[in-house]
Amino acid sequence: MTQEPLTLALLGWVAAAVVIDLLLGDPRCLPHPVVGIGRAVKVLERAWNQGSARARRWRGAAMTMTVVAGTLMLTWGALVLLARVHPWLALAAELWLLAAALSIKGLADAGRAVASPLSRGDLPAARRALSMIVGRDTERLDEAEIARGAVETVAENCVDGITAPLFWALLGGAPLALAYKAVNTLDSMVGYRNVRYADFGYAAAKLDDLANWLPARLTALALWLAAWAMPGAHRTGALAATWRQAPSHPSPNAGWPEAMVAQLLGVQLRGTNHYAGVASHRAVLGVPPSEGGEPLAVGHIERAICHMHGGWLAFALLMALAVLIREGLT
Repeated sequence: MTQEPLTLALLGWVAAAVVIDLLLGDPRCLPHPVVGIGRAVKVLERAWNQGSARARRWRGAAMTMTVVAGTLMLTWGALVLLARVHPWLALAAELWLLAAALSIKGLADAGRAVASPLSRGDLPAARRALSMIVGRDTERLDEAEIARGAVETVAENCVDGITAPLFWALLGGAPLALAYKAVNTLDSMVGYRNVRYADFGYAAAKLDDLANWLPARLTALALWLAAWAMPGAHRTGALAATWRQAPSHPSPNAGWPEAMVAQLLGVQLRGTNHYAGVASHRAVLGVPPSEGGEPLAVGHIERAICHMHGGWLAFALLMALAVLIREGLT
């Protein structure tokens, strides 16, 4: 299976991995491959992030290639070795790795961890829960701003936590899915435009942009398609509005699912956030109040989670259809 990844067998194993993630999420009793990837990044960053700006850029590129290629080869090699012990052992390991690459249950749980105290009017608890999943200051946020942070997190992470891993898993099984998670982990750790990482993390950030480019746009389409089965979704004009608004996001990819979710909910996302007390102004996405946009409230978090589930399911069906068509042509 690992040698011929685009097969009906792999499609079945990815579907099984989705079910496992939906049921179990990421059990703390099991080691998670992303934790190991993160530790490797920390060690290499401390050793290589030094010298001139040019040297740091080259060393950052070398670290990025080392971590991504190393993850790909280690995963593939481990599966090959396990297959020699027993084929079922390799299949079980690949199933666990595929499930570990997904964050469907984790993302939904993170959104609901904010919504639950917010629905009870417990703003301090809701702010604490939100602070676990966003980088902005949360100490003084009201209900609308807390809801906005949770909705934005669910929408944006629909790609790197669900659809992009599915995309790469269906192209190359667990080795390519874990290689993608390595890219994503590198970007989350060193892909910042600050003094320390602007040069060293340049390659990681660009590779992450490339790896997410097609999945992000397909995710926006899948979210829109799934919304036709969801009552109350604001579907009319959502595709055209997303096409206009998504490029205004600082990320070349995150704006696509965020803009689409904002349109489907009929709310306005983005705007002004504060980081360590410093205001950061971002172009707004979605439907502003002046154009009939709904005021953000706790109920929009659960609605965003519903759109997330519809989006990844439609995305998976589109990918499965592509696999079936290819299988029929070969």
